[in-house]
Amino acid sequence: MSGWTRHTGTAIALDLESVDTDQLIPARFMSTPRSEGYGQFLLHDLRRDTDGTMRPEVPLNRWPEASVLVTRRNFGSGSSREAAVYALVDFGIRTVIAPSFGDIFASNAVNNGVLPARVAPDLTAEMIARIGAGAVPAEVDLAARTLSVAGLSTGFDLDPVWREKLINGWDDIDLTRAHGTEIAAFRDRLSATRTWAFPAGGTAG
Repeated sequence: MSGWTRHTGTAIALDLESVDTDQLIPARFMSTPRSEGYGQFLLHDLRRDTDGTMRPEVPLNRWPEASVLVTRRNFGSGSSREAAVYALVDFGIRTVIAPSFGDIFASNAVNNGVLPARVAPDLTAEMIARIGAGAVPAEVDLAARTLSVAGLSTGFDLDPVWREKLINGWDDIDLTRAHGTEIAAFRDRLSATRTWAFPAGGTAG
């Protein structure tokens, strides 16, 4: 996964609250190999009629180049399925702007390079109003924790560790490895004072 600090792209609006992971990718598509791409399943039942025909009025269908999604509170609630984030990534979404997110969804998003940017409800509402059914320019600066959508600029909330992971392109394992020197030093100190904790004849390494 590649890290990033700035992103310039196209923003669209999803004017819905509490979009859950089953809406983001219905369970019936999760047996599909990831190699086939999950972007085609993103919000499948919203984007298509019952016969499978794409609904032209849905912004995701009208603007397939969109990389920033502005939506309402509690985005990504529901089950812990990481496939919901895969669908966003494979579609091309790099940032989701909302007042709040499902906790597990937000963590999964960061581990896959997607920014869950928390912005106050009145500001997301204003962005959604300015975007309407169209698409507008958007800029995101991870280093400064600022973003601009349709000419409206604001800061956003993000856990500092998550920010570090996104900038470096790290998942949880990479984050642990980044502290390898400190971990090794702690292990060496522990082995010197608590020899009983290590196998007889073994070493700290």
